[in-house]
Amino acid sequence: MNFVFISPNFPVAYRHFCQCLASNGVTVLGVGDCPYDGLHPELREALTEYYKVDTLEDYDQVLRAVGYFTGRYGKIDWVESNNEYWLEMDAELRTDFNVTTGLKSDEIYRFKSKAAMKEYYEKAGVPTARCAPVTTFEDAMAFIALVGYPVIVKPDNGVGAVATYRLENDGDAEAFFAEKPDVPYLMEEFVPGEVTTYDGVCDSNGDVLFAASHITPNSIMDMVNEHVPCYYYVDKDVPADVEAAGKATLKAFGAYSRFFHLEFFRLTADKHGLGKKGDIVALEVNMRPAGGYTPDMLNFSQSADVYQIWADMVAFDEVRHSYDGPHSYCVYTGRRDEDDYVLTQGQLQEKYAANARLFTRMPDALAGTMGNQVSICCFNTMEEVEDFVHTAFAVK
Repeated sequence: MNFVFISPNFPVAYRHFCQCLASNGVTVLGVGDCPYDGLHPELREALTEYYKVDTLEDYDQVLRAVGYFTGRYGKIDWVESNNEYWLEMDAELRTDFNVTTGLKSDEIYRFKSKAAMKEYYEKAGVPTARCAPVTTFEDAMAFIALVGYPVIVKPDNGVGAVATYRLENDGDAEAFFAEKPDVPYLMEEFVPGEVTTYDGVCDSNGDVLFAASHITPNSIMDMVNEHVPCYYYVDKDVPADVEAAGKATLKAFGAYSRFFHLEFFRLTADKHGLGKKGDIVALEVNMRPAGGYTPDMLNFSQSADVYQIWADMVAFDEVRHSYDGPHSYCVYTGRRDEDDYVLTQGQLQEKYAANARLFTRMPDALAGTMGNQVSICCFNTMEEVEDFVHTAFAVK
């Protein structure tokens, strides 16, 4: 089996995907813009061959790279990056090389456009917020008259909460339109809720091979725009209503042979037209792993190896490893360098040494959203999680 992995070096943890593929007997062929000598040694060992391009933004260069691999190794069986930024290029490459193990160019739209997602949520029976395309100021004000303030504006095709804003009044709306980026935007009614996810891997029939759920109590948008404390945690087990909504969503979207990261709101207050406090409401789908160190957190929480589970799906369309260890809450805190905390990173790690799983730094490209100083710990109770978060973010 010939697998082309796009940008296997970023994030750095993605080397584990390549290692697990190689351990399953897959020929792993990397395409990236990092010099070969700059690759992690474990990644170099896992790759059968690596083709460096000047930039992954130049599709012709990437096309030539995959063409070279085809000539050298035969038909390409998989093309994947597991990276939101490159999903459309992945699909284009599959189309050009007739790779049938993933989405092609005419299928990717429903997974990238937040507006297109609404139709599939309706098929899944999962309620979703009303929205309208942001075209003119007059059209926006008509939508606001229908749903009321606050409203959310966000790119129709975007990652996470980047360039997403909450408008509280007419002044905010006027300011947004004065500086609006020249890309398609959506306006949505505000949904009071905390983000809860359904993360995992599904096989070629869309059946779930592994799933877990993580919860983000603070607004992701406020983490990005206001730099409120960035933390979230993986639940011990997937709540039944999240699992039901997640599986229905996967079926409606026709997802298969993928890592998935589905986001929902759990309402923190009644919302007319959407549900009662505690109900699940759709947010968006992502056909790739959750960002940052979340895959590692899933492993820590569930005593699993999602890199290997995904590689087993690719090579065998089933999980061939057993994972039956204990489950725990796994919590992430992303502290910012500009804040003066009571405990240094070293002191925090020492205090929670028995619970510590990973203390490191976030790459600069992700630090604006996720914080600079990464602390990941596991606990048996939510009281311990809350104590850790309070301690981590205490400032002088």
